[in-house]
Amino acid sequence: MPEYISAPHCFLKDGIFYFQRRVPRELRRHYTSSKISYSLRTKSARVAAARAVRAASQLDEYWYHLRSQDADLPGKHMLRMGVAGPAQGGSDGGSVNIDCMSLSEAVVTYLRLKGGGKGITFHRAAERACGYLIDTCGDKPLTSYTKADANAFRDALIARGMAGSSITRVFGTVRSIINFAASEEGIELSNPFGKVYYDRTAGVSDRQPIPVEVIRVVQAECFRLDDEMRWLVALVADTGMRLAEAAGLLCEDIFHDSGGNYTARIIPHPWRRLKTAGSTREVPLVGSARWAAERLLAVHGASGFAFPRYNKTDTTNANAASAGLNKWLKAYVPAGATMHSFRHSMRDRLRAVECPADIVDQIGGWQTEGVGHGYGEGYTTSVIRKWMTLIA
Repeated sequence: MPEYISAPHCFLKDGIFYFQRRVPRELRRHYTSSKISYSLRTKSARVAAARAVRAASQLDEYWYHLRSQDADLPGKHMLRMGVAGPAQGGSDGGSVNIDCMSLSEAVVTYLRLKGGGKGITFHRAAERACGYLIDTCGDKPLTSYTKADANAFRDALIARGMAGSSITRVFGTVRSIINFAASEEGIELSNPFGKVYYDRTAGVSDRQPIPVEVIRVVQAECFRLDDEMRWLVALVADTGMRLAEAAGLLCEDIFHDSGGNYTARIIPHPWRRLKTAGSTREVPLVGSARWAAERLLAVHGASGFAFPRYNKTDTTNANAASAGLNKWLKAYVPAGATMHSFRHSMRDRLRAVECPADIVDQIGGWQTEGVGHGYGEGYTTSVIRKWMTLIA
């Protein structure tokens, strides 16, 4: 009998034990996922069992607390929204100002006022970042967090194995939420989560572009296999689109003129938001991207999703696209290269033909620095097509 059977709520992956437990259906509204899963950081079934039992016990206790909150309690209408649990004392064991907004309440306020119209990733990032802080230091009133808490939070994130860039994002989110909530409530505080030292380059690896000769090999394989996944690769390879931008396209977002020139209109949709306001643009389709557009329209017609396999729910599943395509791409590209590397390659390919930087930015939907670039409507599609044709 396998050793992992003796460890409750566990499964093995690459010899490491992982804890996994489904969230009860009636409590799923409190979570961003229907199950909890994370590494127990051990290969020992005995150690894994002890850690899993402790985690399961903590979850049972917390779920009892959540169910109690959901009960028809006297004075329930007076409870503040977003309170994750009873207020905790300060890090020095002293008293705290319980009338001050807590961190969990600050998250609710932040998402209520700033989360309208934002994608699910915006909400998850805020909840995840503050969830890490609550796990480490507790759900305290905003004025009760100290520099010692910030340093402990940093150490906890490093212990999780986070890269410096990920820690920067988490700290930035926590700072923003605290500053915004404090401003809304008229709370004066010095945010302790600013100016916290850590190595911002730790664990960060530069994404390498894919060489042009390798891109040609990948495109040849796309032409040979000629299916929906390869159409998506071909579309990204000669446009530098973000994968989610391409995967969330409608067939009617792809159009052609009387001269047979194809263009993709990248605009926000309810199922797929764009990263920035400047990401809205029109990208001429040349080379393998034009071939992909022709195949998509021939198979799907002029309506519906261009890539229906990644749009089966109300949100474009860019993660599934990334996982599947990167797995296939791995056999052809240098180590560490991914679908996103096509985007890096696009900048190098445009530099090689001496394309002006602001045209490069418009093609990729990158932010162009400088006040003057905010004026006017940008370059016409015909001008952009000229430069795209040179690299295709």
